[in-house]
Amino acid sequence: MAMVELDLELVQRLLDHCVAQARERFSKPVCVAVCDAHGFLIGFVRADGAPVRSIALAQQKAFTSTRMGSTTTAFLERLRREDLAIGYFCDALLTALPGGALIEDGTGRTIGALGVSGLAPAEDQLLADGGTGFVQLSTSRS
Repeated sequence: MAMVELDLELVQRLLDHCVAQARERFSKPVCVAVCDAHGFLIGFVRADGAPVRSIALAQQKAFTSTRMGSTTTAFLERLRREDLAIGYFCDALLTALPGGALIEDGTGRTIGALGVSGLAPAEDQLLADGGTGFVQLSTSRS
């Protein structure tokens, strides 16, 4: 499998894919953010009608995934399992709301993350997980 890099063209296709999936599967608009491996924003889209509160949430979900090295669902499970308050991590941008997922390069190296917000938490996570799969599929075809 070829190594994947998050260039602007791939990020734009990923954003479009996630918005289309939200519309097709849930008939709702979402906000989608893609960040690099350090948590810095590469691309963002707010679909027409997506909740304003979802703008920051999508970005924070992507950020959290990179910083914590996991999905935001796994981070939430860790907080519960270890009885930790999110504030212990000393980072106001972290969120434990489901909807963040890591993007890997095909060799297991994290190259970024995806955050989705605007649906129910489990639906956000489903789209984020599907989006990371889209990256792998779209690059294996090139």
